[in-house]
Amino acid sequence: MLIWIATGIFLLSYLFIIMEKFPRSVIAVSGAALMIILGIVNQEKAVEHVDWNTLGLLIGMMLIVDLTRRSGIFSFLAIWVSKKVKGNPILLLISLSLLTGILSAFLDNVTTVLLTVPVTLSIADELKVDPIPFLFCQILMSNIGGTATLIGDPPNIMIAGQTGLSFMDFILNLAPVILIIIVATLSLFYFVYRQKLITEESLKSKLMLQNEWDEIKDFALLKKCLVVLALVISAFSLHSLLHLETATIALSGAMLLMLWTREEPEDIFLAVEWPTLFFFAGLFVLVGGLVETGVLDRLAQWSISLTGGQPLLTALLILFISAILSSFLDNIPYVATMIPLIQKLALLSHLTPAQTQPLWWALALGACLGGNGTLVGASANLIVAGIAEKNGLKIRYIQFLKVGFPMMLITIFISAGYLILRYY
Repeated sequence: MLIWIATGIFLLSYLFIIMEKFPRSVIAVSGAALMIILGIVNQEKAVEHVDWNTLGLLIGMMLIVDLTRRSGIFSFLAIWVSKKVKGNPILLLISLSLLTGILSAFLDNVTTVLLTVPVTLSIADELKVDPIPFLFCQILMSNIGGTATLIGDPPNIMIAGQTGLSFMDFILNLAPVILIIIVATLSLFYFVYRQKLITEESLKSKLMLQNEWDEIKDFALLKKCLVVLALVISAFSLHSLLHLETATIALSGAMLLMLWTREEPEDIFLAVEWPTLFFFAGLFVLVGGLVETGVLDRLAQWSISLTGGQPLLTALLILFISAILSSFLDNIPYVATMIPLIQKLALLSHLTPAQTQPLWWALALGACLGGNGTLVGASANLIVAGIAEKNGLKIRYIQFLKVGFPMMLITIFISAGYLILRYY
């Protein structure tokens, strides 16, 4: 009975989120409250299901990025990049998205979009072009780029922690297909938007006359921000050696910067996207209800049992099921459920470590790339939507679905072809 109640609450909450009649943060927290009130999860379990590391990382990076923004660096970058491509909007879309993909491979994708989206919005405003294609492409590229390395996306970190796969294992096995997917994605965006992203020559000329260095408002603040950012990014890259979670690193960096700059905390804390954080917290509890009642566990077991343990079919099923579910669910609890099931399947099927590896790559590709399917599929998607909304730009669920879901399917089919050709 609890299974059906939990599923009903989740689906109803998700329906209201799609309808966008109420703020999504209110819907998510209301659904989470129902899970607790109706006894699906108790309050202690609900708190356990909230990924506090993700929330802490978001808060820390939001504070750092807001302080960095005050120096004027994002306006500087907007004009500098625009001048390099002579104000051509479609070339700007390609270059900014490519930068986002590369950064996401070595930073987490949430940090990357927090750094690049303000640049995108500044550029779009300067050239009077629709920023939506820019934001959509950057969302896709942040999730695609994050798939290439061990540290790029949380599912990869989880898989590595349970399997012993190394940083180089991820690069050697996932980076080749990610490079193909990046080229395919940017090519599609180029052909779709090259005639739509057009600006006036006068705006290009006006932009070329601007001096980007005039945008730097506070060089002293900028130097402090860059030092702290460099320390934080370095710590992210070395977090496995430092034995520090990303939230600890981000929040420590934010506090260091606030102490160093002596800015008023009241003003800085206003930069935190609190509705987005509450949405995440509610969503974690909603998915936690599905975990506690065994819904995800049953779904995963049913998916794997369909193949009868045949390696190729199992890999492809894991890839496609992971992609679809990760479009609508948070991929962290899903991956947490799938890891022990894949390990058990490998044991029962007497698969060698070499035969089991493609199953891990299928899980990583499906879970990470699947986040591009919907607006709630990945943390970066929601962060971009939150930043856009704060700047008066509403990204609607259906609006993103029409672009993101087909693009996600294309990347998954490319991944399927790669798995078959390379491993089977």
